[in-house]
Amino acid sequence: MPVVNQRPLPEKHMMNLREPMDPTMTEMNKHHIQVEVRTAYIDKQSEPDENRFVFAYTVTITNDGSVPAKLLTRHWVITDGNEKVQEVRGEGVVGEQPYLSPGMSFEYTSGAVLETPFGTMQGSYQMLADDGTTFDAEIPAFLLTTPRQLH
Repeated sequence: MPVVNQRPLPEKHMMNLREPMDPTMTEMNKHHIQVEVRTAYIDKQSEPDENRFVFAYTVTITNDGSVPAKLLTRHWVITDGNEKVQEVRGEGVVGEQPYLSPGMSFEYTSGAVLETPFGTMQGSYQMLADDGTTFDAEIPAFLLTTPRQLH
């Protein structure tokens, strides 16, 4: 019959299951906003001969954190194919400052006009959580492009 060692583990080997292993992971999970973007070229509003290319983008913002948060402001960096950069800052999105409980999403559609048939957008939303924490929700770079455009 095997012998079982019944000595308690030294304190440094014990784990408190009520406290997280990595406090930074819990902080990040408390304030986590997922941003997804879909884009479309709007042919009927574009005038390529006049260097006017119109794009729509639909953004879905989801609170994947554990604390409710409100979107306060936005910051966009829009770069066209000539490396011309426009920065846009303002309150909310499409006239709203959505309040997102954990698991809740908000979707909106807006547009951008470029002088070239392709470009990129990226940015961030400045958020205020119910616990008083302000944080940025990053918007990863995405491509705006006309159909059949090579880069």
